[in-house]
Amino acid sequence: MTDRTTYVTLAGVRRRGWTDSMVRDLLGSPDVQGRDPRRWSLAPVRLYLLARIETVERTAEFTAASLLPKARSAAAGLYAERRRAAVLTAIRAEPIKVPLLPGPELERRAVRHRQLLGARGPGGGPQGGLERWQVSYLRAALSRYETLLDGLYGETGRGDAERLLRRRLYEAIAAAYPALAPECRRRIAV
Repeated sequence: MTDRTTYVTLAGVRRRGWTDSMVRDLLGSPDVQGRDPRRWSLAPVRLYLLARIETVERTAEFTAASLLPKARSAAAGLYAERRRAAVLTAIRAEPIKVPLLPGPELERRAVRHRQLLGARGPGGGPQGGLERWQVSYLRAALSRYETLLDGLYGETGRGDAERLLRRRLYEAIAAAYPALAPECRRRIAV
């Protein structure tokens, strides 16, 4: 049986499923407020009578208030999913325009791009080094398409959108420069 003079701290009230706004609106001011004699802290301790908490928890106002954060969370999830779907649709619909350059000019720009990045050496082996550099240059030239990802934060579809955009960019490079298609396929697979 519970002692009816037991007090609960604000942290304890939160553990029972209360939010700060619910405490403020439904419980009001604490039953006891002061400094904790067990700790040297300037922060006041707020204690609420357990009997009063349990009484409020049985009211219709508490039930309605406790459902509100869940409804907000569901609405936020629905909004995030709609935003994710809209971004994926925009990525699928966006035409990707790869700059078409003559072979020697693309090679010159790719080598210059690699030098500007501070890379040294053959680039992972003699086989396909120049092709890797060219694909890297073209991918950097298409970086403006990454603005399509704006508005996606955290885990909500950002990874899917980045993978889709990366695949579309490499497919566009492969279509514009068939000689670079093997390197583009390799990068898509990674």
